[in-house]
Amino acid sequence: MRHGVEEVRLKNGAVGLFINIPTATVMSYQFNFRAGNRYTRSHDRYETAHLMEHMAFGANSQFKDEHTYEAEFTKNGAYHNASTGDISMTYVANCADFEWQRILELQELAIAEPRFNNTELESEKGNVRNELTDMQNDYNRLIWPKVQQSLGEDTLLFSQRAKTVNDITLADIKEHYARTHTAGNMRFIVAGKLRGRRTQIKDMLENWHLAPGERFEMPRDTYERSAPTLIRRKDATNLTFGWSSILPRKLEDSENDAMGCLNHILTGTLYSKVLGKARKRGLVYGVFSDVSNGPQEASWDFGGSVNYDTASALFDLMAHEIKEVLKGNVGAEDVDAAKQYALGRYQMGAQTVGQISNFYSGKYFMEGIIDDYTRVPDMIKRVSIDGIVNMAREFFAANTWTLAAVGSCAKQDLVELNEKLVKLYPEGVSRI
Repeated sequence: MRHGVEEVRLKNGAVGLFINIPTATVMSYQFNFRAGNRYTRSHDRYETAHLMEHMAFGANSQFKDEHTYEAEFTKNGAYHNASTGDISMTYVANCADFEWQRILELQELAIAEPRFNNTELESEKGNVRNELTDMQNDYNRLIWPKVQQSLGEDTLLFSQRAKTVNDITLADIKEHYARTHTAGNMRFIVAGKLRGRRTQIKDMLENWHLAPGERFEMPRDTYERSAPTLIRRKDATNLTFGWSSILPRKLEDSENDAMGCLNHILTGTLYSKVLGKARKRGLVYGVFSDVSNGPQEASWDFGGSVNYDTASALFDLMAHEIKEVLKGNVGAEDVDAAKQYALGRYQMGAQTVGQISNFYSGKYFMEGIIDDYTRVPDMIKRVSIDGIVNMAREFFAANTWTLAAVGSCAKQDLVELNEKLVKLYPEGVSRI
């Protein structure tokens, strides 16, 4: 969908993007605050942000509780939600074009005029405890907070987070809201048919009842290599693992594109070097690799669930294929195929208003960068074998990594799998 992007700075200090999509029949809203778990007052109040997010669509200046607000919000099919992470708290909504104004007004009530109360707090404490229990039983989710913590991030595990819920008070909720939900700490994206509406939307947002405030700085962590960690679960019938390597700097766009192509070559398809070969040999049903690129560091992650009797062979295969990359043995045909796949996904990625909004939101909310959608194809076409190999080598040269797993096996079993990966890092790279 054709679209234009304009950055808007409001008088109250909020900053955001207006994305005009002339043919849109939907309006999409995203409102982001740096108000996640890392911004709570202390670790013993860690779940304050999460609880506050759960209460976001509860009582406000016009509706007495969540049920009456929800009934009004969704009566014409509109959708809304909120999410909390380590850094961000983000409110989203999508609605039919004809009710864009009504939905924006309802979003204002939830974000700028909440009326937190103890009844809803106690209800949401129960819901959050249930959610955290579910997460502890989902091994694919359980593993990654352990990886983060092992590498040095100042975060808590789900079990540790659950222990903080009971002591959180209404005063904690109100304190967190007042400190984080300010106009200066807000970033937004409004996407849809905006012709003739820009001034009205801008005026509406400038009149939200938010204190001035400022955009919070991003927290910084010091990363370090960590020994393998096993979370023992007697009922775990296979091994769920997460392997993460940290590069202590942000990737340039070209470097991120190179890593995207490499991950596609390794695990992107059923004919890929790792996943494809592993499936063909009956070693594993699924394994993934991905790069996360932050303002201060990048992580290259591998993960999956594998049966105990095929885990050793899978790790041998991963180590072998990555070793080939580090040696420079990346085929031109594989790179071309990965680039073609990326170009296809690019063209498919702008079919809806929500997809377009999400393309811009990641970098904009985290770094204030407005990505250029039109230059993506040229960036993909410029990915080279040398760029891929050099990025892979730099990740391993940093030698900042860990392996964690959930399983019922012995710790020594994980140590032996870890030894297969050790050889890829500095002491092993020199011998490749």
